[in-house]
Amino acid sequence: MEKIQVSASRKYDIIIGRDLLKDTGKYVSQVISPCKVCIITDDIVYGLYHHMVCSSLTDAGFEVFRFIFEKGERSKNINTVSSILELMAENDFTRSDAIIALGGGITGDVAGFAASIFLRGIQFVQIPTTFLAAVDSSVGGKTGVNLQSGKNLAGAFWQPSLVLCDCNTFATLTYEIFLDGVAEAVKYGAILDKSLFDLLMLHGDKLFNSSMVGNNDCLSDTLIQIVKQCVSIKRDIVMEDERDTGIRQLLNFGHTIGHAIEKCSNYSITHGHAVALGMLIVSKASHKLGLCQTDCSLDIENILMKFNFPITCPFTSEELSHIALKDKKRAGDTITLVLPESIEHCYLKKIDISDLKTFISAGL
Repeated sequence: MEKIQVSASRKYDIIIGRDLLKDTGKYVSQVISPCKVCIITDDIVYGLYHHMVCSSLTDAGFEVFRFIFEKGERSKNINTVSSILELMAENDFTRSDAIIALGGGITGDVAGFAASIFLRGIQFVQIPTTFLAAVDSSVGGKTGVNLQSGKNLAGAFWQPSLVLCDCNTFATLTYEIFLDGVAEAVKYGAILDKSLFDLLMLHGDKLFNSSMVGNNDCLSDTLIQIVKQCVSIKRDIVMEDERDTGIRQLLNFGHTIGHAIEKCSNYSITHGHAVALGMLIVSKASHKLGLCQTDCSLDIENILMKFNFPITCPFTSEELSHIALKDKKRAGDTITLVLPESIEHCYLKKIDISDLKTFISAGL
């Protein structure tokens, strides 16, 4: 087990290891006194882990309530958050009570946003159960939901009180869901850590295989190491730029176009797969348009192919630019993109919104 501390607007620990869920109550009670807790989870994760987590919390003196939503991006909306708030209000939750997010990135974003606005803010705990949530979304305090016009357009910065990452949960993932986390890990390597990028390239699709599914004993120690490296990078960035006004924007590599791909597909293309395509499109366009001297697109394409990611985008530059112009990285007549100068070195580039379609066309 490893403990990584984040010192942001709220100081908290990220605990990474195996077999942690059975002791959820013990870990949560170290940072939150026994109280009412509302477990937010989806209908798939509920069947896998709710009983273990609920029993542990109850044994530790917590009064447990639960909110279960239908899995998938379509549930990541303001109506889901409203229903969570009503449930807690009906059950007399107070500012001393808490929310626990049990699941992947969607669950964490929804639960965190609900925690940030209920009674103007209550504590919450992140318990990521996907590789994506473990390496990225459970850390850093970004919460939010999608609007009809685009992804993550309503949200708040609200840091958790604890992140409890039991890597044994990866054994219940399909390879396609696992890949969503791989894309985020590739992002971390591409923007700041070539050793991580090389480690991912070395292992490729052997990092996760069918023998791991349902078998914790086959879980690779390398996977746990990758979680630690990604979380450590994000911890350092968040501590320097919690509110996303500077260096933290580098974490958006591939995301502006990735979010547009998700929206254009009506979310049938998942977040990580869309971000993978977004990174590749940006890398190709940056070099082709002379914005980066080094052509990183071959390295990005090779690592994506190593993991068997689809690398062909099914949408046009016109479709993507129309959605991307509603992205939260837009400010007036410019939009900020993250461009790769070389592997482990990216920079922020503001481009005029009138040039975005041309930029995307160059990357397709």
